[in-house]
Amino acid sequence: AYPRLAVQRDIFIFQCCIGCRVSDLIRLTPTDIIEGEVNYIPHKTKAENPITVHVPLNKRAKALIKKYKGVDKKGRLFPFLTPQSYNNSIKEILRKCGVNRMVTILNPATGQEEKRPICDVASSHMARRCFVGNLYKRWADPSVICPMSGHKQGSAAFTRYREIDKEMRIKVVKSIE
Repeated sequence: AYPRLAVQRDIFIFQCCIGCRVSDLIRLTPTDIIEGEVNYIPHKTKAENPITVHVPLNKRAKALIKKYKGVDKKGRLFPFLTPQSYNNSIKEILRKCGVNRMVTILNPATGQEEKRPICDVASSHMARRCFVGNLYKRWADPSVICPMSGHKQGSAAFTRYREIDKEMRIKVVKSIE
């Protein structure tokens, strides 16, 4: 029903599968796929700490690459527009799907806590947090996950990504009953 949003949804799903920043996602080309892995040097840390990130591609990621093969006129993996239009599309997709649970955020302008529907505050960075959070829930070893997300071991940023979700909190509390 919404072809433009379907493309953006697919790009978001792919980003959830590999966990890169949007600045790296928009640069990926077929040459960045080597032996079943996406390989790239994160743009944000290239000058200070140039490391190559290797993320094995799962079936879903491979299927999306195949689906969009040759579609982008610039030769990238996906027909990406701009980071802002991508973020706007993510919000629109969530609204149309009725994903509107309330979340607590810190207002960057006022520094005050606010409650907002997730569809109003979602962005491409949510895919990166999903990648790290989902891996951490299944494989709670930062030494395995950090190299795939481009984080240094013991990084404060990595700690913020691996949110302990409600399911994990309930499980931990039940363990002391």
